[in-house]
Amino acid sequence: MTVRTRFAPSPTGYLHIGGVWAALFAWLYARRHGGQFLLRIEDTDTKRTVPGALESLMASLRWFGIDWDEGPDVGGEFGPYIQTERKELYQTWANWLIENDYAYKCFATPEELAEMRRELEAKGDRSGYDRRYRDLPAAEVAKLEAEGREYVIRFKMPLGGQTAVPDLLRGDVIFDNAQFTDYVLLKSNGLPTYHLAHVVDDHFMQISHVTRGVEWLNTAPIHVNLFKAFGWELPVYVHLPVILNPSGKGKLSKRHQAFTDAGTEILVRASEFMEGGYLPEAVLNFLANIGWTFGDDIEKFTMAEAIERFDLATVSPTPIKLPYSKLDWLNGQYIQEMEPLELARAVRPYLHAAGLEVNVDALLVVMPPMRVRLKRFPDAIPFLRFLSEEMPLPESAEAVTHKHLPLEAAAAAFREARDVLADLEPFTLETISANLMAIGEKHTGNGKAGPFLGQMRLAVTGQKVSPPLFESVVALGRERVVARLDQILPLFD
Repeated sequence: MTVRTRFAPSPTGYLHIGGVWAALFAWLYARRHGGQFLLRIEDTDTKRTVPGALESLMASLRWFGIDWDEGPDVGGEFGPYIQTERKELYQTWANWLIENDYAYKCFATPEELAEMRRELEAKGDRSGYDRRYRDLPAAEVAKLEAEGREYVIRFKMPLGGQTAVPDLLRGDVIFDNAQFTDYVLLKSNGLPTYHLAHVVDDHFMQISHVTRGVEWLNTAPIHVNLFKAFGWELPVYVHLPVILNPSGKGKLSKRHQAFTDAGTEILVRASEFMEGGYLPEAVLNFLANIGWTFGDDIEKFTMAEAIERFDLATVSPTPIKLPYSKLDWLNGQYIQEMEPLELARAVRPYLHAAGLEVNVDALLVVMPPMRVRLKRFPDAIPFLRFLSEEMPLPESAEAVTHKHLPLEAAAAAFREARDVLADLEPFTLETISANLMAIGEKHTGNGKAGPFLGQMRLAVTGQKVSPPLFESVVALGRERVVARLDQILPLFD
């Protein structure tokens, strides 16, 4: 069997991180088996379609590195890949169901449906429909059509017995057919509902494995019975588990923005990860660990490595939480592997957004020691503020002293450092570190440079948190460092 999987989102808003997760698993499985991964757009809910959502969705998937073999923009043998462009196909097969007594035309008006719903709910029946048009005589159907009455096409669900839904993760899930009503397949505007459209599409696009959220499991009997009515082979159903909030209380819902749960910042939109200072490979690594295990106690791996091992059958069916702290750890691991220039270019837009202008040359100096301190790119902002802004000077000489660097020794050390840095040639990381280390060892009471270097870093950067002293001095430049020391030295007079 050729493996063909698909991701079929609706362009009704932003891409949810759960959608990226579902797309990733379908993509991994197709790549693992040398098959095809399709992008199909389910846009039949035209009232909720958001302009630009399709383009945003595709851009987001590409940022994550999830590519598709067939889709709206790349075409393919089984297109079109946008459902509203396949309208006639759905109508043909909806009418086929009517002709073969698997479906019927329902002429219920909105008022009639509302009254039906009230009567059924009074009896404890929440199905919303009492099947009154299911067995309408052909002559009556023709009469209502001649009157111009609008109608929908409903599927004739079995009235008794059970339907087994084969699920790769759960085995056969059994449902009593009595709990279902006759669901709408084709709306009065001629567009299909999800129930009809995805069954027709999955068949004609030769989808072998349907990966979707477990929330669709309860309506899967409709789809199984539709496949049986058409006489088509069922795809392999894989109902992925629910993703919970980090607290475990409730499903990770499709909120409009990030929120806080149990003290943890929860990102929901794909764009929030894209804009939040994460690397796409780190986010994919994080998502691949959700509900599936790479094995050998390995948590950091590439998607190429995951493809070699991934199997949908080993995905856990139980609800899972997103461990956001693990994402930060993973992102930090990937940042540590970045080259200085690559990291500088990644960090700079976040500095700019914070109002900080720092040239790339300065960033290149501080990036190597900064790599181990960053979990996300915006973490660099408080560390590097001194490179763009003139930070407050120490208010007293005591502020730059230490128990091993008393006032008199501090005064001598800072004066010497100022004079050395003013004339030092070449002004490089190596010469700066050698000279300042020597000054520290000379003037501290214990003969160790640390106490002086720490106080020197505070004086030069004006920050308690900053890159190491030597890199900070190089990044600031001789003129700015000497100017700051000239302002500090009068404190010792």
